[in-house]
Amino acid sequence: MATRMAMMSDREFLERYREKLGDSLRKATWIGSVEEHTGRQGETLATRSHEVIQQWAKDRGAKPATVPGTEHAGMPGVLRFDFPGGMKGRLKEVEWDGWLETFDSRDLVMLFQERLSNGSRSNFFRFINPHREDA
Repeated sequence: MATRMAMMSDREFLERYREKLGDSLRKATWIGSVEEHTGRQGETLATRSHEVIQQWAKDRGAKPATVPGTEHAGMPGVLRFDFPGGMKGRLKEVEWDGWLETFDSRDLVMLFQERLSNGSRSNFFRFINPHREDA
């Protein structure tokens, strides 16, 4: 699995893909470690940090998952999180190692929220792929 050291820094990533990233991602607050937190409720955050992604999912009881039938070449296909009481039977739980390796190999960024503007915990997330035309 690619390590954080082997990946581009967030700054390099932003410089490389700036024109392919939407406004929401360019305006998001980038979080690089689990010690960093949002300054205000409802704020849009972005990360490529494995630790941040795993902690965010753990805090919500979510497991790494894929959409069954989208796997290819032994790797997970469409990446998702399976939340408690969520899409039972519609998602397939996978191991973090394979999920994160797929995340890295696609140069994905996780756009997410920690809290809604009313202070409630948010489960909002979206994966941004700078290589897709609709990203």
